Amino acid sequence: MAGTLHFGTSSWSEKAWDGVFYPSGLAPAEQLPFYATQFGTVEADVTYYRVPDRRLVSGWAERTPPGFVLSAKFPRSIVHGGSEATPDGAKVLAPEHVQRDVERFLDAMSLLGEKCGPLVLQFPYFNRSAFGSVGAFRERLDAFLATLPKQFRYGVELRNKSWIDAQTLALLRSHGCALVLVDLVYMPHPAELAERFDLLTTDFTYARLIGDRKKIDALTDTLDHVVLDQSERLEGWAGLVRELSARAKDVYVYANNHYAGFAPDTIRDLVARVRAGDRPPPVP
Repeated sequence: MAGTLHFGTSSWSEKAWDGVFYPSGLAPAEQLPFYATQFGTVEADVTYYRVPDRRLVSGWAERTPPGFVLSAKFPRSIVHGGSEATPDGAKVLAPEHVQRDVERFLDAMSLLGEKCGPLVLQFPYFNRSAFGSVGAFRERLDAFLATLPKQFRYGVELRNKSWIDAQTLALLRSHGCALVLVDLVYMPHPAELAERFDLLTTDFTYARLIGDRKKIDALTDTLDHVVLDQSERLEGWAGLVRELSARAKDVYVYANNHYAGFAPDTIRDLVARVRAGDRPPPVP
């Protein structure tokens, strides 16, 4: 395969991982360094909830080895329009509301240097009270992406299934921005989308295995073991990853705890499936 594959989890801080993934009693400050001995990349979830300060991001850079890659989400204030449960469409990506947080976020992330992975605009589902049409959203997104500095790589995650169409993909392609391929309970599987569209919109691709939070929470109170068999979906992912890696420079894939119950085992399972597909069949 031509592309470089980057596999990791969404976040590295989970209390239930103590003694299961992390050595028992490992100090929180030592979790990221240990994580980096197991995986070469991670997606920072904390940046969605607040703009990270420079000291925090500097610490990530200092505590990880050369070659490690840390991807991150844009803060909620930028993609959701605030902290309320309902998105505020008037504020989402609107320069007068988000510019200061955008500048602070990118300034902090720049401290990672070559360790900085793609930065993701994770949008929520928008109803018509937020955006009257996909066209209105695309216009806002187009203007916003045009202002972003080229030193970073960007991904866009959409949770309105009908908004993923040829026009949206063309917009992302025009800005060199990746469509984030998301495995979420109410969204079509990316393998299905790949049958209708060319999902590669830049020289890298980015995938998030999120799953069904309600189903996992009903099955377990502790996110320290796999409780849901996702073999069929993971097999679909393995084929899609192999296909995309033949065309993309980099492929980033992150698993969430709520995909199957325990993100480290989910991503290891996927890695094994991808590698198995690369091997020639056994000689009879």
